[in-house]
Amino acid sequence: MANALFQRGFDQLDLAILHELQVNSRISVADLARKIHLSPPAVHQRIKRLERAGIITTYAAILDREAVGLELLCFIRLRVENHTHAQFAALQAAFGALPAVLECYRVTGGHDLLLKVVVASHKEVDQFISQHLMTIPGVGHIETNTVLQPWKSSTALPLK
Repeated sequence: MANALFQRGFDQLDLAILHELQVNSRISVADLARKIHLSPPAVHQRIKRLERAGIITTYAAILDREAVGLELLCFIRLRVENHTHAQFAALQAAFGALPAVLECYRVTGGHDLLLKVVVASHKEVDQFISQHLMTIPGVGHIETNTVLQPWKSSTALPLK
């Protein structure tokens, strides 16, 4: 993990910056500089370098899904009928256009795709499956798991 960063010319200070930004991406450069004992211009320069290198890709506000009315978090596994490049490209575009799909992965095992989906209710997940997933050509078997209680949820990567 950290070795990959070191091999690309980054150091422990860059790692410290990444750690702090994952904890709080709104931290000011001045506060970050104080935390890692570096000058604000040096921290700013390092952040820009991390952004240019594609290590920092975006900054985001993480919302509480339940507070905004999205009570149900589901993982949906799909099998694809025809394993062709065209089929997977079409599915990728279709899932990319569905706001309820937060994440979509092509996976190994008994299924081909794994979707992370948020909706307001059980009724909405049923409608999502019947009105969206079941209407997409090439989608075969659909298996849904509803999250009862999240035990761990993080966006921070383990860098150290």
